[in-house]
Amino acid sequence: MFAVIKTGGKQYRVAANDVITIEKLEGVQGDKIEFTEILMVGVGADATIGAPFVEGAVVSAEVVDQGRAKKVIAFKKRRRQNSKRSRGHRQHQTIVRILDIAAAGGKAKKASKKTEAAAEAEAAN
Repeated sequence: MFAVIKTGGKQYRVAANDVITIEKLEGVQGDKIEFTEILMVGVGADATIGAPFVEGAVVSAEVVDQGRAKKVIAFKKRRRQNSKRSRGHRQHQTIVRILDIAAAGGKAKKASKKTEAAAEAEAAN
């Protein structure tokens, strides 16, 4: 089973025991983290797609390490002007290991408008 999670403005396809590098999250080594913004969970034709998120689905992970990425150098030079500028940047990142994917919401397929109207009418009675 796999899931597509959203964190740090990016989307990641994860499965159990995967180790991924994501944008920095609060926590120290060994802390447990739960991702609740799950866009898709399942396998093949049995996959549940959220609108925008799958209700009740949770991906649990543990923090393996906190660190920084390789240095990225932004170098600007203007030719024949004796003008240049160099700036460096190291992005903070968190390395996490996916422990479990729980699709507690079951099949949360998007309902059609007819079934939504019928459900509202039934709730009104």
